[in-house]
Amino acid sequence: MKLPVSFEFFPPKTPEGADKLRAVRQQLYALKPEFCSVTYGAGGSTQEGTFATVNEIIAEGVAAASHFSCIGATKDSVRSQLVTLKGMGVKRLVALRGDLPSGYGAGGEFHYASDLVAFIRAETGDDFAIEVAAYPEVHPQAKSPEADLQAFATKVKAGANSSITQYFYNSDAYFRFVDDAHKLGVDVPVVPGIMPITSSSQLLRFSDACGAEIPRWIRLRLQAYGDDVASIKAFGLEVVSGLCERLIAGGAPSLHFYTMNQSAATSALVQRLA
Repeated sequence: MKLPVSFEFFPPKTPEGADKLRAVRQQLYALKPEFCSVTYGAGGSTQEGTFATVNEIIAEGVAAASHFSCIGATKDSVRSQLVTLKGMGVKRLVALRGDLPSGYGAGGEFHYASDLVAFIRAETGDDFAIEVAAYPEVHPQAKSPEADLQAFATKVKAGANSSITQYFYNSDAYFRFVDDAHKLGVDVPVVPGIMPITSSSQLLRFSDACGAEIPRWIRLRLQAYGDDVASIKAFGLEVVSGLCERLIAGGAPSLHFYTMNQSAATSALVQRLA
């Protein structure tokens, strides 16, 4: 692989899921990731599973980044979690605002990811490399593209070292976002988040929920394949490897793969790009 790669996992909910993820990780470690990140549920609902998975990755000899969201959290709770993570040997955090669990009011002492980044920096100095989220196609709750870009710049200025994007299939959106961020004086790496295509129904559901755009031609091709999984996977590999090639050619600093706790599609992509 010409570029560094990193992989995202989510904490498994069952012992069977944990065993399966261990096998998946071993397959993906062969691709020499720079680090592996582990997601964090709404309101910290998966904190125990997140930290346990992070701990396992570190024990397996690979750098691990814990996602860390702050909605509904207090300064004391965040402080104690930072102590725990530092004690585990975590050197990288993905700092996010996060979602409130359903049924909760907007409690907590942090309102934006930038508040969390600033607090982590004030509490721990340079103990952690901090990643923040970037939205080339605009965060679904942003008032405007300009407001979204400004929020991104604020997170970086609060102390972020790097950023990882929401997934996208339009490379122009990524390059435009990077150019616009540079104009605001933001010079941290903007790492493209890559979502392999293996299932049309799952991809359409995710994308509707998170605001990622599926270009019409991709959507129509996927719908035309119906339940033909082999054709969907072959088409997905072709489309996403082409996207990655354009990103690499355009100067992307590295690639971050949303693995969905599977190894086959991500392995196929990285090997094709090697």
